[in-house]
Amino acid sequence: MWAAYHNYRTITTLDDVVHLTLHIRRCLNRTCPQFHRPYRPEEEGRLALPKHEFGLDVIAWVGTLRYAQHRSLPEIYQHLRHRGVTVAPRTVTHLLERYDELLTLSLTDTARLQRITQAQGRVLLALDGLQPDVGHEVLWVLRDCLSGEVLLARSVLSATQPDLAGLLRTVRQSVPVPLVGIIADGQRSIRGKPGQHLRDLPRFW
Repeated sequence: MWAAYHNYRTITTLDDVVHLTLHIRRCLNRTCPQFHRPYRPEEEGRLALPKHEFGLDVIAWVGTLRYAQHRSLPEIYQHLRHRGVTVAPRTVTHLLERYDELLTLSLTDTARLQRITQAQGRVLLALDGLQPDVGHEVLWVLRDCLSGEVLLARSVLSATQPDLAGLLRTVRQSVPVPLVGIIADGQRSIRGKPGQHLRDLPRFW
């Protein structure tokens, strides 16, 4: 795809304020089903939800404080401020709502996602695990890079291969089109033992 234009975003994470320059690409082939459709970098969705100013790691940390440690909203606000995150008290409520919405994806009707993925004919899956701190639950977010939609989000206590296999099966059963590829970082649970990769796990596509 050809580079068409640039977008700019500022995202607040647990560690820093990140300024992104996004290269937006488009296909110029008129016979292509993706003709002139903007394609955003896959790495963008690893940091934040579309049109959101706070990173996914902040959302995961808010959910951990609320449901694992049973902290009140004022306490969560103080925890974020202690970590150097500039946030308004009311924003904490919004971030918790985003966390709840992400987890609700695994329980709600998948008809809308099925319509979106069926129209494009395939899914290019991105697999990202967010763990705010060592010892806390991992929030796994599985999203389609072609549409930008989050297909599944679920908190798990560990990040073993059986855990990931279960998430992949859930996504495979919920979309009516093939999974043509998986984009993931190189963490141990995804790479497996030396010489073992996701392609060596049971086939899901």
